[in-house]
Amino acid sequence: MNELSTGLLFGCIALLILCSAFFSGSETGMLSLNRYRLKHLIKSGNKAAIRAQKLLDRPDRLLGMILIGNNLVNILASSIATIIAMRLGQLHGLSDEASIGISTVVLTLTILIFAEISPKTTAALHPEKVAFPASLILQILLKLFSPVVWSINLVTDSLLRLFGINSNQPRDDQLNAEELRTVVDEASGMIPERHQRMLLNILDLESATVEDIMVPRGEIYAININDSDDTLLKQLSECEYTRLPIYKDDIDNVIGILHMRNLSKILTEKTFSKAALLDIMREPVFTPEGTGLHKQLLDFQKETRRMSIVVDEYGAVMGLVALEDILEEIVGEFTSNLDDEYDHFAQLDDGGFVVPGTASIREINRYTRFALPTDGPKTLNGLVLEQLESFPDANITVEIGKYYIEILKIEDNIIETARLYQIK
Repeated sequence: MNELSTGLLFGCIALLILCSAFFSGSETGMLSLNRYRLKHLIKSGNKAAIRAQKLLDRPDRLLGMILIGNNLVNILASSIATIIAMRLGQLHGLSDEASIGISTVVLTLTILIFAEISPKTTAALHPEKVAFPASLILQILLKLFSPVVWSINLVTDSLLRLFGINSNQPRDDQLNAEELRTVVDEASGMIPERHQRMLLNILDLESATVEDIMVPRGEIYAININDSDDTLLKQLSECEYTRLPIYKDDIDNVIGILHMRNLSKILTEKTFSKAALLDIMREPVFTPEGTGLHKQLLDFQKETRRMSIVVDEYGAVMGLVALEDILEEIVGEFTSNLDDEYDHFAQLDDGGFVVPGTASIREINRYTRFALPTDGPKTLNGLVLEQLESFPDANITVEIGKYYIEILKIEDNIIETARLYQIK
């Protein structure tokens, strides 16, 4: 009878260890679920995901149920193991203390291996495969033991409030820009590289301003309304742009923006007049310096405009920003051949690059895949001047971070060309 009873007790311990493994694995599996994938599955109507989310909405109740069950089966297994140890100890002439000591070591190792480490490792590696089936059993157990769980949670919640912790406070699952950037970086195997770059570029709009991408004041192609008709006609015929700023006497006095498609309205009449030119232009839009690209994009959308004049705090024109420039920051250059767009850049056999000093830092980084600092001067020329704090001479090499900038040609104190290469 004792042998039968001892065998039955061994069976009970095995069953309790399986129960302990279930509670341990379900705890790790539920808490390891990807919250964003879970929300996606919920939107698609996955019943197991919906059930798991309901349990996770009250983590205090979920953990209370799991810990109650886990501790209950472990304590019960320990008690049964003690009884078995004493019986077997008597058969082999061991004292009760020695038998209990041996059973404690054996049971501890058994629980650690089969009821803790193994199930938790499995659940951490495959959370959905463990958590979704387990959520059904946990939901039933939570209803059966709800009075016990409620009572224990009442005590623990009261204790936590003494330390200023509210267990019912919703969990903050929101991501900031840098955390979202990390998520996109780590998703490289699941989304195409081009799409990944576009997502990262969208995040970069938050930190970039119109000065980073604008056409500088000295490079703006514009016409002076006070020039002669012949001069104006020549400039209009040679214009390669869709929109053209019009100013009066000085570029700081921009009076309108001309869309070149409207020019045909006055040219087809075989007569050209400044009055007709002024009639077809639109009022200019001005953007203060320091405006973020994300805000400028929204302003373009709100005002249904595609071009704006960037001005400083005194109203002086600093440059020109167009909608296409912002879109290129997101999707890349609007050209089928990147070499055509960067014909003023050259890649060397040693891995270096020859670039013009007037090129913007962001443009250089995009072409070379370097990471020159963009939080200061906007052009390579300005970056070198800031570093040297004086006008450079040719053949000087400047070290900026992990890059060398070798000045190749200077004209009128402006860097014409420079060689960039990364420090090995």
